[in-house]
Formats: sequence, C-alpha cells, structure tokens
Amino acid sequence: MNVEAIRAFSDNYIWAITAAGKAAVVDPGDSTPVLNYLEDNSLSLEYIIITHHHPDHVGGIRSLKNAFPNLKVFGPANERIPENNFRLKQDDEVDLGDLGKYKVIDVPGHTAGHIAYYGENSLFIGDTVFACGCGRLFEGTAAQMVNSFEKIKQLPSETLIYCAHEYTLSNIKFAKAVDPNNQDLLEREEECIALRQKDIPTVPFSLDVELKTNPFFGYNRSEIKEAASRQSGISKPDSVGTFAAIRSWKDSF
Repeated sequence: MNVEAIRAFSDNYIWAITAAGKAAVVDPGDSTPVLNYLEDNSLSLEYIIITHHHPDHVGGIRSLKNAFPNLKVFGPANERIPENNFRLKQDDEVDLGDLGKYKVIDVPGHTAGHIAYYGENSLFIGDTVFACGCGRLFEGTAAQMVNSFEKIKQLPSETLIYCAHEYTLSNIKFAKAVDPNNQDLLEREEECIALRQKDIPTVPFSLDVELKTNPFFGYNRSEIKEAASRQSGISKPDSVGTFAAIRSWKDSF
C-alpha cells in the first residue's frame, strides 16, 4: 500500500491510496488532477473516501463516478454527500481490500458531521487537524472539537496524519505567538521551511510531533492556558475555554 498527494486548487491535497493497480482517493474536490494521476500511473479508481461536505472535498465525486461507474463512495452519515453509497459513523469499519482496513472516528467541530478514517498506521483527518493547526469551527463548538481531539490523542503516537491542506508554515507562525519557547516547534519550523523550499509537502506528520508542537492540542498545558488567559482575559480557563480562546485568536491573527 502506498499513499501519495495529488495537488489541487491552491493548497489542497487529495490523498491517493494505491496498491496492485487499484486506487482510492480521499476528499477529491476536483476530478481533473485525480484523472490525470490515475492515467499517468495506470490505476483503476475503486473507492472514494469523504471526510466532510465542503465543496473543495466533494466537488469531483460526480465526474469521477462518470469515469468509473462501479466505484464506491464512503462518507459521513450525518452530512449530505453526493453519490454517497456508504453512510458512516463512529466505529464503523471500511474494508478496501488491498488498500487497507480503516475504522471511522466521529470528529465534529469543523463541520457537524465530520469523520476521520484510521488504519494502516494512518489517519485521514480532512480539515479537523492541520500541521500545527486545526479547522475553523464553522458548524461545531469548541467542546466538540476538544472531544474530537481527545479521540485522536488516544491513537498510537507514531500514527501518520494526512490532512487536506498545506497550511503548515502559516500555522507555525501563529503557534510561535502562542508558545514562543517551544524548542520542538522551532525545530519543526526549520524542517518545514526546508521542505517547502524544495516544494515538498509537509504532510503527513506524526501524531507525536503534533502533540509536541500544535497549540490546539495543548489545551491542558500550563503554557497554553496562560497564553489563552492573557489573550481572552479569562482567568484560569478550563480545557474548552483554552481551546476556544486559542481558536478565536487564530481566527483574527
């Protein structure tokens, strides 16, 4: 099994999972780069995996279904996804044969019905977690997002996280404002700058690195709580209050 990034729009990654001449794609917002990738690599598209309903994640589904009429579409049960054959919720299992087996995790927050797929040491997370960041709370609450993050924190630390956007350097800039003395974060910035200078994606990244450097995972750390308190004016915020303050700060950063 192999996972590769198909670039789309200005900063999207559509993830292609491939093996034995077959492919699955995660969140195909645009069909054209996917079709080009499949042709260039002589692959047959068997599955589409969707994390949430935003257009830059689902916009290519119908065109891909037209090109591959037998392909199966997996998506969240609680969101309207075009052509969705399998409506998924927490703890459902997705068996893609040679392309792996994945457990569904409900991760609401960015959208109300957002899901993630965990398996094969990989987490396809959509827009819930970014490198050193997280998705905006368009439909959910800070409490929901903290609960979603708690689920993610239970996964093995070596899990590779595949998010859908290349936002890393801008996220690190914000993370440094929140957590300026974090040496792991400063080292990560140097590594990511070097990758982007070579036009190499900074995704995937390990959960272990994320726990050390992402301020949105730090809602129980004293340094992050103090930064949230200074920014929001709330004395001794709890975990949800800390997350909410950091998210609000990022929204206007």
